Amino acid sequence: MVLCRDTIERSVSEEYLDDRMSDQPSPAEFVDREPDERLLSTDLANLPEALGRPEEIEPSRSRRRIVGTGATLTAASLVLGSLLALLGLIDAISSGIDGLSIALIVVGAILVVTHWGWVHVAEITANSIEGRGTAVIEDRRRQWLTAIQPYTRFEIYTRVEEDGAITVYRVAHRPVASGERRFTFDREVEYEEVHPPDEPAAEVAERAELLRRQAAQDTERERERYQIAADAYESVLIDHADEQQRRLAQRAASEALSHQINSNLRDPPLIE
Repeated sequence: MVLCRDTIERSVSEEYLDDRMSDQPSPAEFVDREPDERLLSTDLANLPEALGRPEEIEPSRSRRRIVGTGATLTAASLVLGSLLALLGLIDAISSGIDGLSIALIVVGAILVVTHWGWVHVAEITANSIEGRGTAVIEDRRRQWLTAIQPYTRFEIYTRVEEDGAITVYRVAHRPVASGERRFTFDREVEYEEVHPPDEPAAEVAERAELLRRQAAQDTERERERYQIAADAYESVLIDHADEQQRRLAQRAASEALSHQINSNLRDPPLIE
């Protein structure tokens, strides 16, 4: 939805955003789910910038050297093996077959046949060294992933259009179920407003800051909703392997969340 600046007279508690907030997924649906590893790769772009990004795994320098050495030895084995076999054949033809010619032919043939072995040896060695070097980084990446909680987050962004206008838009990063008891995130631009090039910069900045504060409030509200459901779930859940206990815990999470919603309806929180 795109709105021009002159159509917006109210603050960020507009009906459109209010309607969008009512469509948020229930936190009780995600309290027993864990982050999907796709959030480390293909779904990483769906995460809000506030969560940061996992540590990158850079190729080891030693790996390049080892693989390069393996390739060099492969080429050397092929060339040397071919030369030795050729010398053995020449010696056998010129001087007759003897121990030296046979040895040259056999050694040369072995080097030619097994020259690709150096590539495999180099690859195995490089993988072993790289695996030991990246184990710590992989552990930190998994810790970063498991710390992500499945509640909706809202962020404000801007972009400059071809005509110089500035578009301020709000993005919702919503948790979605993924496979067996896992979750990932979906990214949706849910609100936009366009500010013409001649609008004072101070007004655009003020509007963007107002939207940012509303997004932060909405994010905090979603975090609180999730925390209420998660606390209720953990307080009831005794044995994760017991399906009946798991369902009881989910019901407790939903009841706790319903109680919090009803309390807000009776005594709504103050909004800046």
